[in-house]
Amino acid sequence: MGRIYESISDLVGRTPLLHIKQYEKKYDLKASIYAKLEYYNPNQSSKDRIATSMIDDAEKNGKIKPGDTILEMTSGNTGIGVAAVAASRGYKSKIYLEDDVSEERFQSIRAFGGEALRFGEDPIIGEALRESGNNFVYAIQKYKDEVLSKTNDVHFLDQDHNLANPRIHELTTGPEIWEDTEGDIDILVAGIGTGGTISGSGKYLKEKKKDIHLVAVQPGLDSRKNLEHPDVEGIVGIHALDALPEERIPLSMNMDIVDEFVNVETQDAKIAAREIAKTDGILVGLSSGAALHAAKIIANKPKNKGKNIVVVLPDSGLRYLSTDLFED
Repeated sequence: MGRIYESISDLVGRTPLLHIKQYEKKYDLKASIYAKLEYYNPNQSSKDRIATSMIDDAEKNGKIKPGDTILEMTSGNTGIGVAAVAASRGYKSKIYLEDDVSEERFQSIRAFGGEALRFGEDPIIGEALRESGNNFVYAIQKYKDEVLSKTNDVHFLDQDHNLANPRIHELTTGPEIWEDTEGDIDILVAGIGTGGTISGSGKYLKEKKKDIHLVAVQPGLDSRKNLEHPDVEGIVGIHALDALPEERIPLSMNMDIVDEFVNVETQDAKIAAREIAKTDGILVGLSSGAALHAAKIIANKPKNKGKNIVVVLPDSGLRYLSTDLFED
């Protein structure tokens, strides 16, 4: 019999690497850029990898049982992946999303039978965020203490502090990049949300070739929402982890492995996402646009002439059609 898959989980990974020649040509880049298209995962993002990995790990360690509810807090794509895998395995799912994410994310989770809520809709989380100045670590811990500690049929995956997150990138994303480039890679560029992608794949790649340069992409200073600037339009899915105190750095993020941080402003991320659609026919989201803009910055440096850059494009532009992302 031909190649037939038995589960949606079997479709995760082995995403293609595309040489984005027309984008290089448009900007006269001296380095080569290869885009890892994570929207080829079954639910159009790199987060399908960690959703599958974290649920696999919970099952293996007896943390969930049939009929349980799987809980996650996310900017969207992890929640979609979790809801899909949960549905395929007979679990319920409850997903809390950041208040300002696109409507497509809520619709996707609900389509899989999951419950999708905004952080602000939960009284405990909302109050904790307000009293702590949007400290999500504090808010999540308060939710654990006041809600999760009193139930045994809800399992919180906690992507920020779940080591199954970076591990799956070490086991799959990194090896895929190494195999597809046949080891001819000089620089890896990836956005940091939880930090799992760059920490896991970067660990694998540096073990194969220690001088590979790892570039972490984060929002620029004018694109970081905080108490002083609550109305700033940020970049959904990536965070400025190097600005956080050590106790708030996710366990999924290995700060020591990163060689360089590149700040990208929201408008530049939008422009990059729009341009790559027109030059190479790739429809990606805002966090992908940020990673792509950072890759362009790296490719423009004289010292990187002739080098091979792999940039991880984690999401699909289809989740942004209700926003202004593709409105020039």
